[in-house]
Amino acid sequence: MEHPTPGQPKLANLLANFLEKQAQGHAAGLVAEPSGEVFPFEAGPVQPIDPQPAWEAATAALDFLAPVKGLEAPPQWPHLVSAHEPVVALAFCVGNFPQLLRNFHMILHKANLADLRPVAGRAVSAPALLEWAEAAAQKKEFPTLLLAVAALRLAKQYDKAAEFTAAHDAAVPAPYRAAWDNEKAALAWHRGHADEARKLWHTLPDSVPVLFNRGMADLFLGHTASARESLSQAVAQLSEDSAWHHLGRLYLTLAK
Repeated sequence: MEHPTPGQPKLANLLANFLEKQAQGHAAGLVAEPSGEVFPFEAGPVQPIDPQPAWEAATAALDFLAPVKGLEAPPQWPHLVSAHEPVVALAFCVGNFPQLLRNFHMILHKANLADLRPVAGRAVSAPALLEWAEAAAQKKEFPTLLLAVAALRLAKQYDKAAEFTAAHDAAVPAPYRAAWDNEKAALAWHRGHADEARKLWHTLPDSVPVLFNRGMADLFLGHTASARESLSQAVAQLSEDSAWHHLGRLYLTLAK
């Protein structure tokens, strides 16, 4: 799978750098306490995810899509972070963070990238999150409602997130439309509707998250040429300090 080209680091080096950055973030921030949950076994090293840097990465899409600053994490955020299983094919959207890509063994040894696409799984129990999301829906508050949809998706409360998007789609304020539409596509992607998500991203106006997501979806659906084109455009506009930049470079290496 690994085909290094001039100017593009080897996949093993990218993975090593990714692990190092996660370890540094873990040492610098707040560490989530063990939740008592039973986690799936992974063949390979797994770094613990720190909720604080995860939240910073989880709001990075808004820098390109909506005028939001200082957004507070939703209830039970540390639990959502620690309870989530690894995700390889990750959409760049509100609520997602590259630290979720923890199953490096599978990336190195899986011949068919299509097998690494998300599939619907068991929802996370998060009663405080659901109560908060319902309150935001009743008040029609933005950007809180946007964050609620993202958090429900992260908790695998897919039906509830879809219910929110359908109920409030017509009332989305113009400044949040781009972020909202990106979330709709991300919801389809992470609940296993890959072709639907890809079509949605290819209809949206260009932005860094949309370009990233087009490339990511194309990569894991087997369209490597278009994946390289979109990912290259996205990565070129992301700061090298961004975890999304490094994840994009990793995807580019997989697309070679």
